[in-house]
Amino acid sequence: MVRKLKYHEQKLLRRLDLVNWEASGGNLAEVRALRRYRVGRREDYVQYKALARAVRALARRLRDLGPASASFRARCAAALLEKLHGLGLVNSRQSLAVCESLSAAAFCRRRLPCLLVKLRMAQNLRHAVTFVEQGHVRVGPEVVTDPALLVPRAVEDFITWVDASRLRQKVLDYNQERDDFDLAA
Repeated sequence: MVRKLKYHEQKLLRRLDLVNWEASGGNLAEVRALRRYRVGRREDYVQYKALARAVRALARRLRDLGPASASFRARCAAALLEKLHGLGLVNSRQSLAVCESLSAAAFCRRRLPCLLVKLRMAQNLRHAVTFVEQGHVRVGPEVVTDPALLVPRAVEDFITWVDASRLRQKVLDYNQERDDFDLAA
């Protein structure tokens, strides 16, 4: 049996129910996704869910347009599919059915650490997040330190190590591709 709380304890714990509590905002699926994709801030995941919901609503509205606006529907659907394919969120540009099943996980898979694992630049997401936060990775000419960066398909080929990175030097040494000029610099 638990003792009765004193007055000051009741006042401190007024809004907290110790018997019936929900895990971290009440959504276990959200907590699993945050852990699986190593999303550091919950606000990022909430924003991904809102974007996915908006895309699904737009796809439903386009699907429900009447036959009188078939050309408009085709133009808008093609533009939406092209945009989502360019961002890497969908794999095919065939129909709006892929847009109606878009989830927040698609946004999480386009984050920079997930792409580092996909490109085999890191063994797992924990190491990939560490590499990005420490400044070992660049996208194009810019060094990126934010792991929440969403990388589109067009920029995916330009993910490399920073020139002065120790990791890049280790990779070049391992592959026996390190140049003598790099040793002087």
